[in-house]
Amino acid sequence: MRRPKNPLKTIFNQRIHYFFEVLIIFLGIFIFMLIPAVLLPLLIDSSSVIFEPLFFVLRVVIIIVAIPLFLYLSNIIMPSQRKELILEEDISPSKNFLNLFNITKKNFKYQLLYGILLLFLVFIPLDFFTYLFLPDMLSYLSIVMDPTAEYSYNSYFMESYYVFLLSVIIIQISVSIYEETLTRGFLANRGSDYFNKMSAVIMTSFFFGLGHFGYIFTKPSIGLPIIFPIIFFFQTFLVGIILAMLVLRRRWIFPVIFAHAVNNIISAHSIWNFIHGNDFSLMSYIVYIPLLIISIFLFVWQFSRIKESLSTGFKEFISYFKKDNEIGEDSLERIFRIVMDFLFGLIIFIIGVIIL
Repeated sequence: MRRPKNPLKTIFNQRIHYFFEVLIIFLGIFIFMLIPAVLLPLLIDSSSVIFEPLFFVLRVVIIIVAIPLFLYLSNIIMPSQRKELILEEDISPSKNFLNLFNITKKNFKYQLLYGILLLFLVFIPLDFFTYLFLPDMLSYLSIVMDPTAEYSYNSYFMESYYVFLLSVIIIQISVSIYEETLTRGFLANRGSDYFNKMSAVIMTSFFFGLGHFGYIFTKPSIGLPIIFPIIFFFQTFLVGIILAMLVLRRRWIFPVIFAHAVNNIISAHSIWNFIHGNDFSLMSYIVYIPLLIISIFLFVWQFSRIKESLSTGFKEFISYFKKDNEIGEDSLERIFRIVMDFLFGLIIFIIGVIIL
């Protein structure tokens, strides 16, 4: 990409053209999502125990089909001036997206290792200390999720343990694939084609954090303390940064899906136990403390790898707040870039709420 004559214009144009491509893909996903939303209730009774797992599985299939398809279509209709804004694109965006899912015999053990490290060193400690120091968080979650609501997709929390277990495994794996495919696989990955990698990380992590802050807008959340959605926001914003940086650096999406899914399954057990009258101490002694012991072992065993990753990640994070030499920023333009990243993250979130 040539050094732009007007960095402010370049910053805005990169993000506005990226936004319009996101809008095309969101509309495509919405159209495809009408299939399970309309047809599934006609084919299967919504009160059936297989309804919710099947609904989430279909969402996964649809998003993995819809994103590359509409990326391909968007690339065909993309005007030449938009192509000039893209920093680097060696292959088609749809193929670039699908390559994130590539797992080979050679790299599988490393992808699994990174997934395990994310799970034990990021997700599990974060959840454990949140539930430990904020025990009302489980009460809050059980209320806002409202598994007894007529149109809730969380009714499996009210089932017997074995029905819940099978449902939660299928649903939370599906939710993790869906969220990581959309947020890291598409939004962050495609954003890094348009502008600085860390801008893509921050923008999409802000989007991800707002998605969890969105609990505040649900009907059951009315009158509940705002502190819980705020904590959710900062948790997921931080985790989103870590996950996006790993995906963009390693070009792997399996580790973040694995860690996200397993953690969601464990966390769902905490909620299920709370709903069924068990204190968090049960999960703490039986599940979390043994897992934290494993976390310490993994930290010591993989210390050199962790240290290197933290060092690299910290340098990349700090670079976000420095002038972007690719577009010749000055101090004012750097501030404008950061403001635009958060603004477009907010706009994409609002559009996502409306469309998805």
